[in-house]
Amino acid sequence: MKNLELNDEHVALGGKMVPFAGFSMPVQYEGINIEHNTVRKALGIFDVSHMGEFLISGPKALDLIQYICSNDASTLIDGQIQYSCFPNEDGGIVDDLLVYRFTAEKYMLVVNASNIEKDWNWIKMHNDDFGAEMRDLSDDYCLFAVQGPKSVEALQSLTAVDLASVKYYTYVVGEFAGVQNLLISGTGYTGAGGFELYVPKKDAKKVWAKVMESGMNFGIKPIGLAARDTLRLEKGYCLYGNDINDTTSPIEAGLSWVTKFNKEFVNKSALLAQKEEGVKRKLVAFKLIDRGIPRHDYKVVDSNQKEIGIVTSGTMSPSLKKAIGLAYVSIEHSKVNSEIFIEVRGKSLKAEVVKLPFVQN
Repeated sequence: MKNLELNDEHVALGGKMVPFAGFSMPVQYEGINIEHNTVRKALGIFDVSHMGEFLISGPKALDLIQYICSNDASTLIDGQIQYSCFPNEDGGIVDDLLVYRFTAEKYMLVVNASNIEKDWNWIKMHNDDFGAEMRDLSDDYCLFAVQGPKSVEALQSLTAVDLASVKYYTYVVGEFAGVQNLLISGTGYTGAGGFELYVPKKDAKKVWAKVMESGMNFGIKPIGLAARDTLRLEKGYCLYGNDINDTTSPIEAGLSWVTKFNKEFVNKSALLAQKEEGVKRKLVAFKLIDRGIPRHDYKVVDSNQKEIGIVTSGTMSPSLKKAIGLAYVSIEHSKVNSEIFIEVRGKSLKAEVVKLPFVQN
């Protein structure tokens, strides 16, 4: 079990530390609802330094990325970021990730913490045919996500970079909180706006302290993993290990928009056949009509109690005060307004398939 660089800081702030993806992580501080609403209405700071970062460079860097990723990274220009996934050879997903383009021959891939070793080995295996230079930066940096509608106001005093001009899925590099060449990006996993700060470990304590001080008058609070999960679910963002995994295809998961067939990539032909012929199940969003809370792996049934799917994510939405979730269901039950039932503690609770996101910006 690894400790975050700021482990002692989180404990001092009252963080409840739990094992997660091989790290001791703060799951909450004051409570899920308080932390969730802080991010939606003001701003909060997450320590997500458990995430993995790989540098891929050289003349064949793009060729490698194009082959292992579903999305088309050739459309990126310097300063842009792209959401993508690694398809496996069995129709599933190795991981979902972010691709940062630094130059035409230099990229950073940001992967999920639980998959760092798995992803590295997957990339390395395919790189035998390309020969790109690979470097694992995961232990070199801390990653802080400052999220919420007051993020620009709260952080602007710490940098000469015009934070309001950092558009969604772009990044800039500049001085921040006295640290030179710090990467500031805008890919927020909460859907509440904000920035991600890639901080060299030696500067982590200083940057965290200055962000907390700068955000004090704007209501900043440290936020744990639990609120991160409820925030992302309200936006309908997939969580690897829950909503997508080695057995779920990007077509089933509604990720056709990051699966581009104008290039060659791993398992392209099988995924193209799925797209053209259709799939038998689909990831849908639902709201419970009956009282209860859906959870991961709860069964989904129809009005005749026939099993038609399974819940992948579920919670009581702090913003809506309603139970919401994501589930894979048979295609005939996947249309918006379809009636489905979630089996919760021996009872079949009525639910309705709805459009995403659950919560607008």
